[in-house]
Amino acid sequence: MPDPAAMRLCGFPPLVGERPRVLVLGSMPGAASLAALEYYGHPRNAFWPIMGELFGAGPALPYAERTARLGAAGVALWDVLAACRRPGSLDSAIEPDSIELNDIPGLLAAQPGIRHVFCNGTAAATLLRRHVLGRLPRALPWTRLPSTSPAHAGRSLADKLAAWRVLADTLAVD
Repeated sequence: MPDPAAMRLCGFPPLVGERPRVLVLGSMPGAASLAALEYYGHPRNAFWPIMGELFGAGPALPYAERTARLGAAGVALWDVLAACRRPGSLDSAIEPDSIELNDIPGLLAAQPGIRHVFCNGTAAATLLRRHVLGRLPRALPWTRLPSTSPAHAGRSLADKLAAWRVLADTLAVD
């Protein structure tokens, strides 16, 4: 039997620009992202193509430039989970008794300009609802968006992009 500690995965620190206005939460980085040390690092993940359309932060740019452009647009990135055990990359394989939450309430308290939370997929939304919403320092609207993961190929990139446009629309309201 494998050592459970060997399967324990740790996520990334938040990516927060100077004045974030929205927070995009994933559940936990997948194996390809962890190996690349990049948010949404799987080459077939639709996140960066969508960010390219919305904010000019597409996958052809170096990772540092992509994240800088998101930060300049007011988009912060993080995950609901700081750590967990999960064989493979599927959210459905996360062992519920192993989850460790990121300090999302602390981030939101430190970043009062964040006015909306967007969840990248159902797993992130479920984790947020079950474990975090009741502990937030202030009430915030939140929206579940379709997962950009390649494991969720049932929707086309065009459909996902159409749904994700609400992110840019929210930032445009100032």
